[in-house]
Amino acid sequence: MAGRTKPVLHGYFRSSCTWRVRIAFALKGIEYEQVPVNLIKDGGLQLTDEYKKVNPMQQVPAVTIDGMTLSQSLAIIQYIEETRPDPALLPVNPQKRAQVRMICDLIVSGIQPLQNLYVLQKIGEDKVSWAQHFITRGFVALESLLKQTAGKYCVGDEISMADICLVPQVYNAERFKVDVAQFPTIKRVNETLLEIEAFKVSHPSCQPDTPADLRA
Repeated sequence: MAGRTKPVLHGYFRSSCTWRVRIAFALKGIEYEQVPVNLIKDGGLQLTDEYKKVNPMQQVPAVTIDGMTLSQSLAIIQYIEETRPDPALLPVNPQKRAQVRMICDLIVSGIQPLQNLYVLQKIGEDKVSWAQHFITRGFVALESLLKQTAGKYCVGDEISMADICLVPQVYNAERFKVDVAQFPTIKRVNETLLEIEAFKVSHPSCQPDTPADLRA
């Protein structure tokens, strides 16, 4: 809309939660500015008093938009959807809409938090096997769901919030050496989505704060 200033995304190139928001912005064609928050440097810049004023939970992402600051990726994406509704990221059909939300919650609540950076730092030496266990456990359930709901994408043939959550989680799975081939529906949908421009431009390999050795 005219008169709106660009949203500002505080995030980290490899954060799956931040990537979700980047995908949503790209799908909606929304220009935004990025403020990198390095989760590794100096023990994690998200833990500074300065960033705590942006997001009291000291996590990424946080987005300043329409005169307020929002945190939690799904809350941000849902706000974007409600205020900038084209193209839609939720189906019109209530049953399909529920399926999208179910898949989102499975990933956002049931998989990702158990293998995020903060948790793995607490786990210590067993962090890789821990991450593999919980990603695999979640993917077993997700594969079963997608066999029922998927068309070209997670739910039918229209891109939705479920797809926005899926791609970063598959990226995490591959980082932790989970064999995604054992989940053929997840693998197929993910490969289809990665061919779409919005998923390409938002990829961790091509962000302003991507280290040179990880750039595409």
